[in-house]
Amino acid sequence: MVKISIVMPTFNQAGYIRRAIDSILSQKGGFELELIVVDGASTDSTVEVLKSYGQAIRWISEPDKGQSDAINKGLAMAGGQIMGWLNSDDLYEPGALAVVADIFASEPNTQWVYGKVRVIDLADREVRRWITLYKNLRMRRFSYAKLLAENWISQMGVFWRRGAWEQAGPIRIDLHWVMDYEYWLRLGARWPGRFIDRYLGCFRWYPASKSGANFRKQFAEELDMARQAAGNRYRSAILWHRVLAARTVAIYTLMRAVNRMRGR
Repeated sequence: MVKISIVMPTFNQAGYIRRAIDSILSQKGGFELELIVVDGASTDSTVEVLKSYGQAIRWISEPDKGQSDAINKGLAMAGGQIMGWLNSDDLYEPGALAVVADIFASEPNTQWVYGKVRVIDLADREVRRWITLYKNLRMRRFSYAKLLAENWISQMGVFWRRGAWEQAGPIRIDLHWVMDYEYWLRLGARWPGRFIDRYLGCFRWYPASKSGANFRKQFAEELDMARQAAGNRYRSAILWHRVLAARTVAIYTLMRAVNRMRGR
Protein backbone atom coordinates (compact mmCIF):
# COMPACT_ATOMS: atom_id res chain seq x y z
CA MET A 1 0.00 0.00 0.00
CA VAL A 2 1.41 3.38 -1.01
CA LYS A 3 2.04 5.90 1.76
CA ILE A 4 1.28 9.57 1.15
CA SER A 5 2.98 12.19 3.34
CA ILE A 6 1.40 15.64 3.49
CA VAL A 7 3.32 18.48 5.12
CA MET A 8 1.42 21.48 6.46
CA PRO A 9 3.44 24.63 7.26
CA THR A 10 1.60 27.06 9.50
CA PHE A 11 1.99 30.19 11.59
CA ASN A 12 -0.86 31.89 13.46
CA GLN A 13 -3.58 30.27 11.34
CA ALA A 14 -5.82 28.98 14.12
CA GLY A 15 -8.88 30.34 12.34
CA TYR A 16 -8.36 28.08 9.32
CA ILE A 17 -6.12 25.18 10.26
CA ARG A 18 -8.81 22.85 11.60
CA ARG A 19 -10.65 22.93 8.26
CA ALA A 20 -7.37 22.25 6.46
CA ILE A 21 -6.47 19.31 8.71
CA ASP A 22 -9.95 17.81 8.48
CA SER A 23 -9.83 17.97 4.68
CA ILE A 24 -6.74 15.73 4.86
CA LEU A 25 -7.76 13.31 7.60
CA SER A 26 -11.14 12.72 5.91
CA GLN A 27 -9.44 11.33 2.78
CA LYS A 28 -10.21 7.66 2.18
CA GLY A 29 -8.75 5.10 -0.22
CA GLY A 30 -6.18 2.39 -0.75
CA PHE A 31 -3.27 4.30 0.76
CA GLU A 32 -1.62 5.02 4.08
CA LEU A 33 -1.72 8.66 5.16
CA GLU A 34 0.81 10.68 7.13
CA LEU A 35 0.16 14.33 8.08
CA ILE A 36 3.03 16.39 9.47
CA VAL A 37 2.23 19.91 10.71
CA VAL A 38 5.20 22.24 11.13
CA ASP A 39 4.25 25.30 13.17
CA GLY A 40 6.56 28.31 13.41
CA ALA A 41 5.93 28.90 17.14
CA SER A 42 2.48 30.44 16.72
CA THR A 43 1.24 32.85 19.36
CA ASP A 44 -2.48 32.20 18.74
CA SER A 45 -4.36 28.99 19.63
CA THR A 46 -2.77 26.90 16.85
CA VAL A 47 -0.95 24.59 19.29
CA GLU A 48 -4.17 23.92 21.20
CA VAL A 49 -5.84 22.93 17.94
CA LEU A 50 -2.97 20.59 17.08
CA LYS A 51 -3.08 18.95 20.52
CA SER A 52 -6.78 18.23 20.08
CA TYR A 53 -6.00 15.72 17.29
CA GLY A 54 -4.02 13.44 19.56
CA GLN A 55 -2.10 10.76 17.68
CA ALA A 56 -3.89 11.40 14.36
CA ILE A 57 -1.19 13.85 13.27
CA ARG A 58 2.51 14.50 13.83
CA TRP A 59 3.46 18.05 14.64
CA ILE A 60 6.21 20.31 15.92
CA SER A 61 6.08 23.94 17.02
CA GLU A 62 9.32 25.91 17.02
CA PRO A 63 10.81 29.06 15.46
CA ASP A 64 11.79 28.69 11.82
CA LYS A 65 13.11 30.74 8.91
CA GLY A 66 9.76 31.02 7.16
CA GLN A 67 7.33 28.91 5.14
CA SER A 68 9.92 27.22 2.93
CA ASP A 69 12.02 26.22 5.94
CA ALA A 70 8.94 24.73 7.59
CA ILE A 71 8.11 22.74 4.44
CA ASN A 72 11.66 21.39 4.24
CA LYS A 73 11.54 20.34 7.89
CA GLY A 74 8.35 18.43 7.28
CA LEU A 75 9.56 16.76 4.08
CA ALA A 76 12.72 15.63 5.89
CA MET A 77 10.50 14.00 8.55
CA ALA A 78 8.18 12.36 6.01
CA GLY A 79 8.20 8.62 5.43
CA GLY A 80 5.87 8.37 2.44
CA GLN A 81 6.66 7.35 -1.13
CA ILE A 82 4.40 10.20 -2.32
CA MET A 83 4.74 13.75 -1.04
CA GLY A 84 2.94 17.08 -1.13
CA TRP A 85 2.24 20.07 1.03
CA LEU A 86 -0.94 21.95 1.91
CA ASN A 87 -0.93 25.42 3.44
CA SER A 88 -2.99 25.69 6.60
CA ASP A 89 -5.63 27.97 5.07
CA ASP A 90 -6.24 25.76 2.01
CA LEU A 91 -8.16 22.51 1.51
CA TYR A 92 -8.12 19.20 -0.32
CA GLU A 93 -11.20 18.08 -2.24
CA PRO A 94 -12.87 14.83 -1.09
CA GLY A 95 -11.31 11.82 -2.83
CA ALA A 96 -8.27 13.74 -4.05
CA LEU A 97 -5.62 11.55 -2.42
CA ALA A 98 -7.26 8.33 -3.62
CA VAL A 99 -6.97 9.53 -7.22
CA VAL A 100 -3.35 10.55 -6.67
CA ALA A 101 -2.48 7.21 -5.06
CA ASP A 102 -4.08 5.24 -7.91
CA ILE A 103 -2.18 7.15 -10.59
CA PHE A 104 1.21 6.74 -8.92
CA ALA A 105 0.52 3.04 -8.30
CA SER A 106 -0.50 2.36 -11.91
CA GLU A 107 2.04 4.63 -13.64
CA PRO A 108 5.53 3.81 -12.33
CA ASN A 109 7.22 6.27 -14.70
CA THR A 110 5.17 9.24 -13.51
CA GLN A 111 7.30 11.35 -11.17
CA TRP A 112 4.94 14.23 -10.39
CA VAL A 113 1.32 15.13 -10.97
CA TYR A 114 -0.81 18.25 -10.87
CA GLY A 115 -4.57 18.76 -10.98
CA LYS A 116 -7.29 21.38 -10.99
CA VAL A 117 -7.83 23.68 -7.99
CA ARG A 118 -10.77 25.88 -7.04
CA VAL A 119 -10.45 29.37 -5.54
CA ILE A 120 -12.53 29.88 -2.37
CA ASP A 121 -13.22 32.75 0.02
CA LEU A 122 -13.19 32.91 3.81
CA ALA A 123 -16.53 31.06 3.97
CA ASP A 124 -15.39 28.25 1.62
CA ARG A 125 -17.49 29.63 -1.25
CA GLU A 126 -16.04 29.30 -4.73
CA VAL A 127 -14.91 32.62 -6.23
CA ARG A 128 -12.89 33.84 -9.21
CA ARG A 129 -14.20 31.07 -11.42
CA TRP A 130 -12.79 32.79 -14.50
CA ILE A 131 -9.25 32.40 -13.11
CA THR A 132 -9.90 28.72 -12.47
CA LEU A 133 -11.25 28.22 -15.98
CA TYR A 134 -8.21 29.93 -17.50
CA LYS A 135 -5.77 27.77 -15.54
CA ASN A 136 -7.73 24.61 -16.35
CA LEU A 137 -7.37 25.34 -20.05
CA ARG A 138 -3.65 26.10 -19.77
CA MET A 139 -2.72 23.03 -17.74
CA ARG A 140 -4.29 20.32 -19.91
CA ARG A 141 -1.12 19.55 -21.85
CA PHE A 142 2.20 19.91 -20.06
CA SER A 143 4.92 21.90 -21.77
CA TYR A 144 8.06 23.16 -20.07
CA ALA A 145 8.20 26.20 -22.35
CA LYS A 146 4.59 26.99 -21.49
CA LEU A 147 5.37 26.69 -17.77
CA LEU A 148 8.29 29.09 -18.21
CA ALA A 149 5.92 31.56 -19.85
CA GLU A 150 3.36 31.44 -17.04
CA ASN A 151 2.67 29.71 -13.75
CA TRP A 152 -0.63 27.92 -14.30
CA ILE A 153 -0.10 25.24 -11.62
CA SER A 154 -1.67 25.70 -8.18
CA GLN A 155 0.41 24.30 -5.34
CA MET A 156 -2.35 22.44 -3.50
CA GLY A 157 -2.91 20.28 -6.57
CA VAL A 158 0.67 18.98 -6.87
CA PHE A 159 2.23 15.71 -5.61
CA TRP A 160 5.54 13.98 -6.36
CA ARG A 161 7.48 10.82 -5.64
CA ARG A 162 10.10 10.67 -2.90
CA GLY A 163 12.69 9.88 -5.55
CA ALA A 164 11.86 13.07 -7.41
CA TRP A 165 12.29 15.09 -4.21
CA GLU A 166 15.63 13.38 -3.53
CA GLN A 167 16.86 14.35 -7.00
CA ALA A 168 15.37 17.86 -7.21
CA GLY A 169 16.41 18.84 -3.69
CA PRO A 170 14.69 20.92 -1.00
CA ILE A 171 12.51 24.00 -1.37
CA ARG A 172 14.53 27.21 -1.63
CA ILE A 173 14.28 29.08 1.67
CA ASP A 174 15.45 32.37 0.13
CA LEU A 175 12.15 32.62 -1.81
CA HIS A 176 9.05 34.00 -0.12
CA TRP A 177 6.40 34.30 -2.82
CA VAL A 178 7.06 31.69 -5.51
CA MET A 179 8.97 28.86 -3.88
CA ASP A 180 6.35 26.54 -5.34
CA TYR A 181 6.71 27.81 -8.92
CA GLU A 182 10.50 27.49 -8.71
CA TYR A 183 10.02 23.90 -7.59
CA TRP A 184 7.69 23.08 -10.48
CA LEU A 185 10.33 24.44 -12.85
CA ARG A 186 12.92 22.17 -11.26
CA LEU A 187 10.65 19.14 -11.53
CA GLY A 188 9.53 20.05 -15.05
CA ALA A 189 13.11 20.34 -16.28
CA ARG A 190 13.62 16.69 -15.33
CA TRP A 191 10.26 15.03 -16.01
CA PRO A 192 7.00 16.08 -17.68
CA GLY A 193 4.19 16.78 -15.24
CA ARG A 194 1.19 14.46 -15.43
CA PHE A 195 -2.14 16.33 -15.56
CA ILE A 196 -5.06 14.98 -13.48
CA ASP A 197 -8.36 16.13 -14.94
CA ARG A 198 -10.27 16.62 -11.71
CA TYR A 199 -10.35 19.03 -8.79
CA LEU A 200 -7.84 18.09 -6.11
CA GLY A 201 -7.77 21.14 -3.85
CA CYS A 202 -9.01 24.59 -2.94
CA PHE A 203 -6.92 27.75 -2.68
CA ARG A 204 -8.25 30.25 -0.16
CA TRP A 205 -7.95 33.81 -1.47
CA TYR A 206 -8.60 36.87 0.68
CA PRO A 207 -7.10 40.39 0.67
CA ALA A 208 -4.82 39.72 3.65
CA SER A 209 -3.55 36.37 2.36
CA LYS A 210 0.03 36.02 1.22
CA SER A 211 -0.90 36.02 -2.47
CA GLY A 212 -3.71 38.53 -2.15
CA ALA A 213 -1.59 41.18 -0.46
CA ASN A 214 1.63 40.71 -2.42
CA PHE A 215 0.72 39.86 -6.01
CA ARG A 216 3.14 42.45 -7.48
CA LYS A 217 6.09 40.92 -5.64
CA GLN A 218 4.86 37.46 -6.55
CA PHE A 219 4.80 38.11 -10.29
CA ALA A 220 8.15 39.89 -10.22
CA GLU A 221 9.72 36.92 -8.41
CA GLU A 222 8.06 34.50 -10.83
CA LEU A 223 9.72 36.27 -13.75
CA ASP A 224 13.10 36.08 -12.03
CA MET A 225 12.69 32.34 -11.45
CA ALA A 226 11.65 31.74 -15.06
CA ARG A 227 14.65 33.68 -16.35
CA GLN A 228 17.03 31.72 -14.13
CA ALA A 229 15.54 28.40 -15.20
CA ALA A 230 15.56 29.30 -18.91
CA GLY A 231 19.17 30.45 -19.02
CA ASN A 232 20.08 31.30 -22.61
CA ARG A 233 17.24 29.20 -24.02
CA TYR A 234 13.47 29.71 -24.27
CA ARG A 235 13.82 33.43 -25.01
CA SER A 236 10.36 33.64 -26.54
CA ALA A 237 8.86 32.02 -23.44
CA ILE A 238 10.48 34.61 -21.19
CA LEU A 239 9.28 37.45 -23.41
CA TRP A 240 5.79 36.03 -23.27
CA HIS A 241 6.12 35.73 -19.47
CA ARG A 242 6.77 39.48 -19.25
CA VAL A 243 3.66 40.22 -21.30
CA LEU A 244 1.39 37.86 -19.37
CA ALA A 245 2.67 39.03 -15.99
CA ALA A 246 2.08 42.69 -16.85
CA ARG A 247 -1.44 41.85 -18.02
CA THR A 248 -2.27 39.90 -14.87
CA VAL A 249 -0.88 42.56 -12.51
CA ALA A 250 -2.99 45.18 -14.30
CA ILE A 251 -6.12 43.03 -13.93
CA TYR A 252 -5.48 42.32 -10.24
CA THR A 253 -4.78 46.01 -9.56
CA LEU A 254 -8.08 46.96 -11.18
CA MET A 255 -9.95 44.28 -9.23
CA ARG A 256 -8.46 45.50 -5.95
CA ALA A 257 -9.46 49.07 -6.73
CA VAL A 258 -13.02 48.01 -7.54
CA ASN A 259 -13.28 45.96 -4.34
CA ARG A 260 -12.07 48.92 -2.29
CA MET A 261 -14.70 51.13 -3.87
CA ARG A 262 -17.31 48.57 -2.92
CA GLY A 263 -15.93 48.42 0.61
CA ARG A 264 -14.89 44.76 0.34
